Amino acid sequence: MTAFEKITARAAGLSSVKPGEFVYPRADLMFLHDGQVESTKIELDEIGITELDDPSKVVFVTDHEVVYSTPKAAQRGLRIREAAKAWKVDKFFDVGQGGHGHIFPIEMGLVGPGMFIYANDMHCTNFGAVGAVALRVGTEIANAIAMGVLWIKVPSTIRIKFTGQLKPGVYGRDVGYCLARNLADRAYGGVNPAYRVIELAGNLDQFDLAARVALINTATEVGVAHVFIPPTREIVERQSKAAGRPFTGVYSDDDAEYEAEGEFDLSCLEPQVALPGGPERSVDLSSVLGRPINHAFIGSCGSGMYEDMLVAANILRGKRIAPSTRMTIVPGTVATARRLSEEGLMSAFQEAGCIILPPGCGPCAGAKSGSLGPGEVSISTAAVNTAGRMGDKTSEIYLGSPATVAASALAGHIADARVIAA
Repeated sequence: MTAFEKITARAAGLSSVKPGEFVYPRADLMFLHDGQVESTKIELDEIGITELDDPSKVVFVTDHEVVYSTPKAAQRGLRIREAAKAWKVDKFFDVGQGGHGHIFPIEMGLVGPGMFIYANDMHCTNFGAVGAVALRVGTEIANAIAMGVLWIKVPSTIRIKFTGQLKPGVYGRDVGYCLARNLADRAYGGVNPAYRVIELAGNLDQFDLAARVALINTATEVGVAHVFIPPTREIVERQSKAAGRPFTGVYSDDDAEYEAEGEFDLSCLEPQVALPGGPERSVDLSSVLGRPINHAFIGSCGSGMYEDMLVAANILRGKRIAPSTRMTIVPGTVATARRLSEEGLMSAFQEAGCIILPPGCGPCAGAKSGSLGPGEVSISTAAVNTAGRMGDKTSEIYLGSPATVAASALAGHIADARVIAA
C-alpha cells in the first residue's frame, strides 16, 4: 500500500484499503475554523444533537477574523466561545492563542506523522508536510464531530519524484507554483489531479519543514485530495518532541501501486510568479519583471512560518519599501511572532515601513484586513489569488515566494530578489 492507504486503513480499522473502496475512517483530530463553527452549531442544534462524539478530538481555530472590524464579527467570536463551552471543546485556540490553524498545530506537535485528520478547510493538506493525512470535508465536518466518523472513497495516488537540486534563490513556494501548473496541465500520465493524492519522492532532503509546507500548500489549489511527503527522521523526532509523545513515520511499500508516476527536475527551475486567477498560473519570474505594484503581503498558510519571515527580513533589513507600495507582514503563529520580536526581525520589518498584523490568515482571509482597492496590483504569498479575494474585484493579485515579494516591495514593481540582494 501507499502511505496514504496505510494511514487510512488504520483509521478505518482495516488491514488494507485500495483506491475506489468506500471506507469509514475515524479521525484522530477534526478541525473547525472560525468561519464554520457557528453554522455547524446551528445545524446540529436543529436536529437535537447537543453532545459531540468525542470533544477531545475536536479543534476550534480562530484565524480568519483575528481582529473584529464589525459588530457582527465580534458577535461571531462570542458564538464560537459559547459553542466551545457547550460542546466541552478544550482544544480551542481563540484570538491570540495559536495563530494560523494550518501552521501552529504543526509547530506545537498537535499534528504528527501517521495521523488521520478531517477539517472543513482545504489547506489542511499542509499537515502532509509532517507525514500526516488530512482531508477537507467542508460542511460534512458537522457529521464528523457529531458521529466521529465519515465515509470516504479511497483516492488513487500520483507519485512524483523530484530529481536535481534547487538553484540558489529558488524556494519551496516556487516549486509549489510550478507543481500546481504541471498538475493542472495533467503532466503526469495525463491524469486529472482532482481528488487524487499527490505523493512526493526523490530528492526531498533539500526541503526543510517550512519549504515542505510551502510547496504542499500551493499544489492544494488544483483540487487534489491530499499531498503527502514522507517524513524525515528529523521531522519525526521534532514532532515527537513538540508533542511530548512518540510518533512513527508511515511510508509507502516498494510495491505500492500508483495511478500515475512522473518526475520533476528541480535543477531547471527558475523563481516563479503565479499570474492573477490561480496559483497554478505559474510563469518564470523573468516574464513579469517590472510590473508596477501597490501592495505586498507576506504570510498566509503557505508562507507564514519563521523561516519564511527570516528570508523576507534578510532582504528588507536596512532598506525601505518603495513610496508607492504598502506592505503587510502577518506571522503565521503567535510563537513565530514572539520569536521575530525576540530576534529583532520585527524591528527590521517596521524600520522598512511594513505594517504588522496579528498572527492568522491576514489579507488572504477574504480581505477582512489589508484590503485592495479598485485597480490595485498586489504581489503576495497568499494561498489564493482569484479576483476579489483580497478586496475589489478589479484588483490584480500576483503570487510569489517571500523573497520575490520582499524584493518587489523594495522596488515598487515585480523584481528578482537575486538581483536586489546582489
